[in-house]
Amino acid sequence: MTSIGLNPADDGRAWVEIDMSALRHNVSTIKGRLAPGCEIMAVVKADAYGHGAAEISSQLRQAGVNTFAVATVGEAIQLRESGLDSEILVMGCTSPQDAGLLAEHNLKQVVADGKHAKLLNETGSKLAIHIAIDTGMHRLGIEPDNMAEIEGIFACENLKVEGLATHFAAPDSLDESDIAFTRAQYDKFMDTVNALKGKGYNVGKLHMQSSYAVLNYPDFKCDFIRPGISLYGALHNASTAKNPGLRPVLSLRARVAQVRWIKPGESVSYGRTFSTTRPMKIATVSIGYADGVPRQISGTGAQVLIHSQRALIIGRICMDMLMLDVTHIDHVGPLDIVTLIGRDVADEIRCEEFAMRADTITHDVLCRLGQRLPRIYLP
Repeated sequence: MTSIGLNPADDGRAWVEIDMSALRHNVSTIKGRLAPGCEIMAVVKADAYGHGAAEISSQLRQAGVNTFAVATVGEAIQLRESGLDSEILVMGCTSPQDAGLLAEHNLKQVVADGKHAKLLNETGSKLAIHIAIDTGMHRLGIEPDNMAEIEGIFACENLKVEGLATHFAAPDSLDESDIAFTRAQYDKFMDTVNALKGKGYNVGKLHMQSSYAVLNYPDFKCDFIRPGISLYGALHNASTAKNPGLRPVLSLRARVAQVRWIKPGESVSYGRTFSTTRPMKIATVSIGYADGVPRQISGTGAQVLIHSQRALIIGRICMDMLMLDVTHIDHVGPLDIVTLIGRDVADEIRCEEFAMRADTITHDVLCRLGQRLPRIYLP
């Protein structure tokens, strides 16, 4: 059993721990599901889902990952400045005004549609691009029926097409209609690929599978898979075809600031939404919604771990603090460690459980963890 990891200074109020050994395990697990010739394009957007993009990318590079994806040109430049010299694909819709930055930093760009390609081409910057094909997500991309628009991008003299991509709308669902929809998306994409190849175009690398598509549709043939949340070992509540054996990479911890007894009939926190019915020992913890703890989990029965026992969050979560009922836990005192996400010896609160209480997904929970939380990297 794993115990609480590296402790920061005694006055550290709250922090995030990142387990690099879990990250390496997840990379190995995902690689084990890949068909021959398929490689990982690691999605490290949004500061690697709150894990720290520079540190995570460096570790992934050491684990043999050579290609990365981000959402914005700014994210990509930050990775370049951190020393990452691998291929980086910007998957968001980059303004033509930033075409020079793409070229300067040797970045590849996903083209959203024919107009986007035209504007990028007119800047005169020589760019490597991937074309987004909209097979049913209806977010970015060109619909397969618009073959002339797709072919027009190949004619842009300043743009070199190095890949085609699509994105699945419901790869996490095992509902029969969603499975049929996902397979129809795949067929549309491959029909487009084959039509272009039949006309003599070099379509480059193909990619369409995000984390759940990798788990649920390993038969889909492509050159890259784009795992994001699965790298970090925090799936959400949707089903997957098989238990992939991924390990959570991130833990969220904070310290007790004060412990006190209060009488029956007393209220706790803003709005007096919680009142005691018995004498209660409460602990105030130095973390709140400004650190990324969702305020909406107030009053939902959400729990944390302290001394490897579960304690209920009571009252409304404040900007910088929250309160616990620790009546049943002996010897709780200031500076004790509270685990909101992660393992404490014999018990564990996974990000999936935390997200369920907030009525959201793990991606949302991880991405909102604030920058005032120090990241501590465990080997």
